[in-house]
Amino acid sequence: MSAIAARLGDPGRANYWRVEADALRAGILERAWSEARGSFVSHFDGKEIDASLLLLHELGFVAAEDPRFAATVAAVERELRRGSYLLRYAAPDDFGMPRTGFGVCTFWYIDALVALGRHDEARELFENMLQRRNHAGLLSEDLDLETGELWGNFPQTYSLVGLINAAMRLSKPWEEAF
Repeated sequence: MSAIAARLGDPGRANYWRVEADALRAGILERAWSEARGSFVSHFDGKEIDASLLLLHELGFVAAEDPRFAATVAAVERELRRGSYLLRYAAPDDFGMPRTGFGVCTFWYIDALVALGRHDEARELFENMLQRRNHAGLLSEDLDLETGELWGNFPQTYSLVGLINAAMRLSKPWEEAF
């Protein structure tokens, strides 16, 4: 909001939103980083891990070089990775314990691996996800953890956007390609 207000020529509102954003950031750093776990957690003063934490670098909240980001990715790997796929979370919900991988979370993980310089691992997971597409190149929301069979909402835009973003991150920059 601060950048929008600044672009609109309203420095007062830009300053207001910058102060609000800084306060939110301080609160997140204080209450969503768990010293006991050595990672960020999914909610204030919580203990659980959620795959959305893989977006901390993408959103510009922490740098890929920040040890807290690497530690959080490691926690997500330990707790949410099942073979080639990731769960969104590993806690019971209205349907019980999650039994399928969430496609976009696997792509978030691929992006996090690229940010950490783990390109070979990221490419291997990406190629596996490419193999999961149907005959029209589409993905569903979920994947069976053992077979990779497409489950859930179909087609799923989140999964397809994740595929596109991961492909761009794994590709050479235009300037290097030619």
